[in-house]
This record gives sequence, C-alpha cells and structure tokens, in this order.
Amino acid sequence: MAERPIDTDVKQQIKDTLFTKNDYRLDDRFVIRDGKRHPFAIVVPGGAYAVVCSFIEGVPYARKLNEKGISVFILYYHVRKKAAYPAPQKDLARAVKEVFARKDEYLLDTEGYSVWGSSAGGHLTASFGTKNMGFRKYDLPAPAALVLVYPVISMENGVTHPDTQKNLLGKDPDEKRIRYASVDKHVDAGYPPTYIWSGDSDKTVPPENTKRMDAALTRAGVDHVCRIFPGVDHGVGPATGLSAEGWIDEAADFWLSRR
Repeated sequence: MAERPIDTDVKQQIKDTLFTKNDYRLDDRFVIRDGKRHPFAIVVPGGAYAVVCSFIEGVPYARKLNEKGISVFILYYHVRKKAAYPAPQKDLARAVKEVFARKDEYLLDTEGYSVWGSSAGGHLTASFGTKNMGFRKYDLPAPAALVLVYPVISMENGVTHPDTQKNLLGKDPDEKRIRYASVDKHVDAGYPPTYIWSGDSDKTVPPENTKRMDAALTRAGVDHVCRIFPGVDHGVGPATGLSAEGWIDEAADFWLSRR
C-alpha cells in the first residue's frame, strides 16, 4: 500500500498504535443513542493479530453504517503474544454475549445482527461462522450475515499471511493446527450468509484466500456474494476513490435483506 488511504482516521491511528492496551475491549462510541432501537453490527478490524487497526477498518466503517441507522461496536481483541488460538475467538464470543446482555441499555434490535471483519479480523470473523471455532461452539445466536473484507482464510503456507499465521498458531504450526484454523476447510450448510471481497492487486493477503472461501461457500450451498475488485490493494478500508468504493453499501444491503 503506497499511500495512506483517504479514509484513514489519523487521530484513531495514533491511539491504536501508541495507546491501546493489548486486551479485550468493546468500543461503543458508535451506538446510536436517539431513543429508538436499531440493528447492530460488530466490526472486527485487521492487523495480522499483531495490532487492531480501527483507524482504517473500524471507525470509518462505523461512521458509514451509522448513516444507515445501524449501531456499531468495534472489537479490540488480544494480539501479539496474547493472540494464541483461541484467545481472539473467545474475545469475539465475549463481545456477542456482552452486546446481547446489554441490548436494552443500548436499545438494540438483536434480530439478525452482523459481524464485519477485515484481513486478520476477517479470519476471526470468518472463523465465527464455523462449527469448530465459532458461534455454535460458544452456543450463541447465529448472525444474519458475515462481511469479510480481504480476509485471511487459509492458514496454509504460501496462501496465508505469514505473520497472521504465526501470531495465531505460533511458529511452525503442524498440519493439524493449520487445517483446524483454515476456515475454508470447515464451511458447512450451517454457515451464515456471507459477503466477501478482495482486490486483485492485494500484495499482503493473496486473493486466493477469497477465492477459496468463495469455492467453499459454493460447495456448501451457502448464500453469499463474492467480489474481486480490479486494481485494489490491501488495507484500503471503505476504498473511497477505488473500484471497490461502495462495497459497504452493497454489504449492508446484503445483510439487511437477510434479517
């Protein structure tokens, strides 16, 4: 990524990189507080399981979703040495439990929520749809949709993002662990409807990840939309000014039509 994306929230970037503790936290600044109930999304930024990049894949999404009358929670999950599986997965499950427990306080319509994840956060979100790592394992309500943005899907060497694999599974994981954490290996008919996209010029997470997930969803008969946008690299967030611009609107429409 040669230039800073236009959607970057610089103040949030400073907070994310210098002042954010390596711990679970649910940012509720983007819950709509107008006395009415609203549908909600949980947004899971990326960062290779090394940092949580809310400045490009959290706050910018939340602002756009707020414009659609959607309340948003941004998940900060354990990273770096604290990211060993299943710590991040437990953090996402904890977030869903917390939001449902406080639905009246936040005035949430909990019928048909969604989870949005980008890059490594896309892996975390994608894993939430599986039986071995996700909502069924933690006995949670199924999301109406998952939104996966240039996600890491496979943990296989040569396809995965190496730092994401290392932070989640440790150095030189064996084949059993790699297969266990490769989401495409665990997609079944119970997987939630999914909107997934990546850019064909992604030099960080190979688009093969998105293609493998598309194939897995197709084989399992899961309702989904897959987009590969031309000329788009990694870490672009809302992708303003790029061929992927407008994907948030399309993903939100996909989700809301399935609630």
